[in-house]
Amino acid sequence: MTGADIFDIARDGIVTLVLTAAPVMVVGLVVGVIVGLLQAVTQIQEATLVYVPKILAIFATMLITFPFMAAQLSGYFARIMEHIAASG
Repeated sequence: MTGADIFDIARDGIVTLVLTAAPVMVVGLVVGVIVGLLQAVTQIQEATLVYVPKILAIFATMLITFPFMAAQLSGYFARIMEHIAASG
């Protein structure tokens, strides 16, 4: 296994990580900003008010995007196994 192979595997892993985590992170960010704006507008400064909507939105996003995430991770695993079988 050469250095270029290791670099390709690492790059593929990082791309897979970003594609898998991006939907959940974006939804968490958007919900956090919206709740923060609502808190600023209404002057309700309850610290726990942010957590419940964010947790519910992230959970719903994970349920919706789970097939996509599973396909990304299984594809990455298959590519790693093919690379190991080809090099070894």
